[in-house]
Amino acid sequence: MAITRGNPAGMKNVRATVYNHFVRVDQPKSLIFISGQLSRDENGNMVGVGSMLEQTRQCIRNIEKSLVAAGASLSDVVWTTVYTTDIREFKQIVAAREEFFKTDLPTSTMVGVNQLSEPGLLVEIQAIAAI
Repeated sequence: MAITRGNPAGMKNVRATVYNHFVRVDQPKSLIFISGQLSRDENGNMVGVGSMLEQTRQCIRNIEKSLVAAGASLSDVVWTTVYTTDIREFKQIVAAREEFFKTDLPTSTMVGVNQLSEPGLLVEIQAIAAI
């Protein structure tokens, strides 16, 4: 399987350390779809109350656990969608992502929402991986 990641000529990627404009996957063996992950620990307790940075970290940790269980890793992620209740905290979300996605950056969309499934949850992230 070949994965090509990049940014078209003439299209500035203003956050080049966070995402690519496109990811092309040729002949994947499998696609893995990860449900929206919340900031919950292994017992279902909310992690990082009031902290967008820590909640984003926990969401990505949960994505990583699901990927490993499915036979993949964060480097196989080709697409993420981030839902946040406070788009003004964008820089905290980016900071957490940069801790986990160093290379092999996925495409990404971020959406501001009024609320998530429970009060206190600030971010939810879903992902698609190709192996």
